[in-house]
Amino acid sequence: MFCFPAMGHRHCCALGPMDPMRRSPSPCSSRPSSPRTPPCEMLGYVGIEAVLDQLKIKAMKMGFEFNIMVVGQSGLGKSTMVNTLFKSKMWKSTVQGLGTPTPQTLKLQSVTHVIEEKGVKLKLTVTDTPGFGDQINNDKCWDPILGYISEQYERYLQEEILITRQRHIPDTRVHCCIYFVPPTGHCLRPLDIEFLQRLCRTVNVVPVIARADSLTIEERETFRRRIQHNLRTHCIEVYPQKCFDEDINDRILNSKIRDRIPFAVVGADREHLVNGRCVLGRKTKWGIIEVENLAHCEFPLLRDLLIRSHLQDLKDITHNVHYENYRVCRLNESHLLPRGPGWVNLAQTPAGPLAAPQPSKACQQDQEDSKDDDEY
Repeated sequence: MFCFPAMGHRHCCALGPMDPMRRSPSPCSSRPSSPRTPPCEMLGYVGIEAVLDQLKIKAMKMGFEFNIMVVGQSGLGKSTMVNTLFKSKMWKSTVQGLGTPTPQTLKLQSVTHVIEEKGVKLKLTVTDTPGFGDQINNDKCWDPILGYISEQYERYLQEEILITRQRHIPDTRVHCCIYFVPPTGHCLRPLDIEFLQRLCRTVNVVPVIARADSLTIEERETFRRRIQHNLRTHCIEVYPQKCFDEDINDRILNSKIRDRIPFAVVGADREHLVNGRCVLGRKTKWGIIEVENLAHCEFPLLRDLLIRSHLQDLKDITHNVHYENYRVCRLNESHLLPRGPGWVNLAQTPAGPLAAPQPSKACQQDQEDSKDDDEY
């Protein structure tokens, strides 16, 4: 017989052979229940999945930031495409030649709107590049664009290296650049190749075929294959990059996207009545081109990529890859010790873009494969 003291009383129990059905009493079972301390069986189940609810609540309170840059010649429908993408008047479309002079130099313009849908707030910043590629001499016309992207990285870096920094650093870095390719039907122009080679090393680039309704379906597919061949030949890695596929599911999804890039898109911000329903589209003599109809254009694929499936991935790659490359280069260039109570002196930002890394092995392999295909 053994006795165990508990709460001022003695309870005796005999220890017999070990019963396989008998379990050792839990600590909660030996505690007397009280109005202030409910027993364990009254407590609800708490699991790890509760963290997801906490993250969702916190994210909805803070909101999201997403920054897009659109690059292309005038008249390719960049403003209309942005308005169609977010179904709001983000930018006012202007018609060249009707009281609006053609810009003589490239000037970047940014506009910021807060879009709210079902309690989720998105701070969207769209940067337009009027005047790109519109001049007779387009030598180094990409320098203002690359300089703007580096400037946003520099702003974030200056805030990040402060000893006493903000709890939430404003993020003005460009997360995605939509490059509008003119629907020539031939191949990428030398201007496109030179610019994309520099642009893809500093930001996520998503090329699209602008005004795809000017091409037939056969011409569109031929043009797409030629552009894909140009991208492989000149080692231009557009988003989504193969080296950033994390698992087999990402590889399968991104392979389908890579096979369809560049997307053939059509923009429209007016609704028309088709078979008793209102649709976004462009009205022509022979019918209405529905923007959200995959049989007419691939705008839904672009919208799903930017908003529904890869928005957070675009931000992650911007922060962990492109910004990190810029940060490492800038810190390596700086040889000054921290000065002042709350900031670090860095060398002046170089006038030109930073030295770009060499092409990856995967890109070199794709280039060799494309050469073999040409010889064959």
